[in-house]
Amino acid sequence: MAKRLRQYNIALSGKSSGSAQTDALTLADLTVQELIVAALRDGDPLFRHCRLEAEETTGDLARFAQEAEFTIAIDPIDGTKQYRDRSGNGYACMILARNDETVHYSLVYLPETGPEGTWVEAVGNRVACGADDQSRPAAAVVASLPSIDKSSRPDSKRIYMIGFQSRDRERAAALASVGLEGVVSDDMPGSIFELLATGEFGGSLIHSPNVYDFPASLQIARIFGGDAVWVHNRQSINFRELWVDDRAGMLRLPGIAACAVNRETLDKLCDIARDWPKERYASA
Repeated sequence: MAKRLRQYNIALSGKSSGSAQTDALTLADLTVQELIVAALRDGDPLFRHCRLEAEETTGDLARFAQEAEFTIAIDPIDGTKQYRDRSGNGYACMILARNDETVHYSLVYLPETGPEGTWVEAVGNRVACGADDQSRPAAAVVASLPSIDKSSRPDSKRIYMIGFQSRDRERAAALASVGLEGVVSDDMPGSIFELLATGEFGGSLIHSPNVYDFPASLQIARIFGGDAVWVHNRQSINFRELWVDDRAGMLRLPGIAACAVNRETLDKLCDIARDWPKERYASA
């Protein structure tokens, strides 16, 4: 559906955070979410006993629990600006399951990465990534994906940077002082989830990440022995402290989050960003 709709002019208005990345919205975001929510609603009664955090407002959201131990989060089109502008094929459709402490399952599908798409799955102690095969059931393809070996996974110095508003490039350039390479969203060669899983990127530094996509990076990093922490206190990120960004219509984690597989890289990210403003919309 996302691939088909991308052929048309489907841009919508509705978000006003001031960030082009955040405010991009298309009919595909709404349509894909409607399909995912319906699949969860009808697929197994167990899903309806979970809370649902969806980036958009479409779908039968009221059929899911208001309070529950587990939360299912949906990002129907991650990378909407790139998707809308046709500036690259690194957009993704994704779903994850978490509780207040950590993420237990992440599934990412990149419809236009590779001839038939690419999957990334994180669950238990396994991160898997590989090509889709549309001649087989999707569940069978995902189950057969090759696991990524932590011991042979490269240790990249490239760090995904986003959320610093007009200062994204300035903040990214600052990472050179600690031997890292910051890469802003417009320069990303693909989806951070595939790139982090395969080792082409070492992590991310994100101001007030949303709860619909960032947790997948957190889970991937933790499975490989790394972590995601708040830079101001270096404590592992949990999901008990959230805030509603009314400008973007999103639920977010507070402050600046550093995520990396390599613990030394994580320390460097905390060192350089610990005194940066914690408020997303601060003028400083």
